[in-house]
This record gives sequence, structure tokens and C-alpha cells, in this order.
Amino acid sequence: MKDETPPNNDGAKPEDRRAKLTPKLVANNRFSARDEDFDGANDEALAIRLSMLEEEHRDLDAAIRALEQNSPYERLSIARLKKKKLVLKDKIQELKDAMLPDIIA
Repeated sequence: MKDETPPNNDGAKPEDRRAKLTPKLVANNRFSARDEDFDGANDEALAIRLSMLEEEHRDLDAAIRALEQNSPYERLSIARLKKKKLVLKDKIQELKDAMLPDIIA
């Protein structure tokens, strides 16, 4: 018997389209997560994201200190790392604020 699955607009069956999309989704075994994706996320997910950002912030701090000690003439690289560290600090504060409930007195 012939498969009676109707083709879509492009003429491909759903199984064929899924087969084409699947390698793109799992090729790197990672999924890109942005801060916008965490809107409405549960407290555990926010806590995990917060700990990841804090760890990255500490790593940047260590990298900045190492660069300042070992190659003080890398001012541009140091400035870029400091800017990235400030952005992370802002994201950390936003997450902390999102985790605390609004209390109306």
C-alpha cells in the first residue's frame, strides 16, 4: 500500500522534513540559551543560570588579574574583558531581582 501522508507546501513529507532539520538541531549537542529564554522559568532554572553567570564572572576576574600581572600592555584586551565582566554583573543583578518576590508594603 502507498503511504497516504499528504505532502506539505514544499512537496516533502513530514518525515523527510524532520530528517533534514534534526542534524541541524543536534549537530553541536548544545542549544543556544539566551536570557530572554528564561522569562517565566522556574526558580531552579534561574538559580542554575545565576550560578553559571557568577562562575563566569569569577573566571573573568581571574583572567583580568592574570593579564594585568603578566602582560600589562594588553590594555585593549583587559578593557574588553572588564566590559564583559560589567555586562555579566548587570545580568547577575537582573536575575537576582527576578528571583526575589515583589513585596508591596
